[in-house]
Amino acid sequence: MAVDPGLGDNQATLASVDPESAEWLRTLRGTGVEREAAVERLHAILLRVASNEVRRRAPRLRLAGPELDDVAHQAAADALLAVIAKLGGFRGESRFTTWVYKFAVLEVSAKLGRHFWCDPRVRLEGEDWERLPDRFGFDPAERSERHDLLDALRRAVDEELTERQRQIFVAIVLKGVPADALAVELGTNRNAIYKTMFDARRKLRAVLVARGYLDIGTSRRS
Repeated sequence: MAVDPGLGDNQATLASVDPESAEWLRTLRGTGVEREAAVERLHAILLRVASNEVRRRAPRLRLAGPELDDVAHQAAADALLAVIAKLGGFRGESRFTTWVYKFAVLEVSAKLGRHFWCDPRVRLEGEDWERLPDRFGFDPAERSERHDLLDALRRAVDEELTERQRQIFVAIVLKGVPADALAVELGTNRNAIYKTMFDARRKLRAVLVARGYLDIGTSRRS
């Protein structure tokens, strides 16, 4: 059984994984027509995963048609390159097809994050704001004055948050952009994203408490 020289002790992996996974490793490490066929099959799997993931997330970013398909194809192509480059990292802790799944999902996250940030202006549609109380975690009792609450939130987001806080808050809370994708686009890390989100939410809640839309007890619990 031929194994690429650079894979070193991964020969042992072939003996320890399930037969299907071992076959994937063998053919992808091989050469010629057999390897090309395996690469095509793998691309089809990654494209299916990417397409499903893009469609699941697309409504939040208003993607449809050719644009949606383009993102899925880009994600699948990049995921394919990543999988092949990291074959040596497969340890057989799951099936090979399960292992490659995460590559497609991560690439979709990155592509959708970049799509969102292509337009530096954050457009806030009415339906986005209608979802905000639910995403923000308000108790049912606080929704009785939803219209006034939404107006207060709009003003607070526009007037009280820094530009950075506003971008990250809107991206994550309203648009559903994954934190990992934001971190890549902003050249930072997940901890920094979460810290900015925490500060933004705390600032908004403080404003809403001061304006009488939340009580102090609710603000402290969140």
